[in-house]
Amino acid sequence: MLIVMHHNASNEQIKAVSEAIGAMGLQAQPIPGSERTAIGVLGNQGYVDDTALRDLPGVREVIHVSKPYKLVSRDFHPQTTVVNVAGVMFGDQHLPVIIAGPCSVESEQQILKAADLVKAAGAQILRGGAFKPRTGPHSFQGLGVEGLKLLRQAGQRVDLPVITEVMRIEQLDAVCQYADVLQIGARNMQNFDLLKEVGKTKHPVLLKRGMSATIEEFLSAAEYILAEGNPNVILCERGIRTFERTTRNTLDLSVVPLIREMSHLPIVVDPSHATGRRSLVAPMAKAAYVVGAHGIMVEVHPDPDKALCDGAQSLTGEGFAQLVIELRQLQALMAGGQV
Repeated sequence: MLIVMHHNASNEQIKAVSEAIGAMGLQAQPIPGSERTAIGVLGNQGYVDDTALRDLPGVREVIHVSKPYKLVSRDFHPQTTVVNVAGVMFGDQHLPVIIAGPCSVESEQQILKAADLVKAAGAQILRGGAFKPRTGPHSFQGLGVEGLKLLRQAGQRVDLPVITEVMRIEQLDAVCQYADVLQIGARNMQNFDLLKEVGKTKHPVLLKRGMSATIEEFLSAAEYILAEGNPNVILCERGIRTFERTTRNTLDLSVVPLIREMSHLPIVVDPSHATGRRSLVAPMAKAAYVVGAHGIMVEVHPDPDKALCDGAQSLTGEGFAQLVIELRQLQALMAGGQV
């Protein structure tokens, strides 16, 4: 339920409504707006009788929201959220952000070279995995904390913020120490204990859609993070599992404009994991721009043929540089400028 206050409602009236909600055994979540304040009502398991609230001084209207996610919904938060990552802005009115780097940090030489390549081409955030969730236990699992240190070193060298995945709660402190953005991978999208702990931090979070997750499940996972007090969530579409096996996953680009209607959170697209094929990364990255993504995340490796994981979907430095040129041309065209 959402309680919309009059534009001239006083702080005392807003406080009185919040206290009345608390007296009902529910949680009040004030949502200040540019013109008026709204108060979200959380914690209900079904319909809430609004009789005790509707006639309180300062209340303009009461809106019943049936969605299982509320804080991430535009019903509760009409204004689009902009997430600030060390000065890099994700959201409406800002150019799409390009995140790039290798699937995993393999060595000091490899990550430094990758950082040089993506920085020179125009990336704004450096990615690299230190803890790697792999399908098989015998595959490369990442360098762990040493990988975090190398990633941070590379980011500092080229003056780029860094993003890396956190897989377990016990890794959270270390990842927060070295990374600017915490990535929650597809396999952990419904690891609710991890989502709650990430929500207690103030770190920006990139939440990937689960391999078989519905949009409602995706947004409900984000709700766990916001419910703990962290509003800095970036959603990421990375392909879903379908009957098709020619590509690694099926990239659901329809989710981008749909989520922009349903939620105020920014959304980016990962065409590398979605397709699993180097030749498809560039066209799908450009398609993501067209449908309104707030950014893309692509895998770039100095020598993809020798990569310890996901080499087949990683761009070369040259290929990535060409993609950035084409994305800038596309952006100019979409903005009505000269190409």
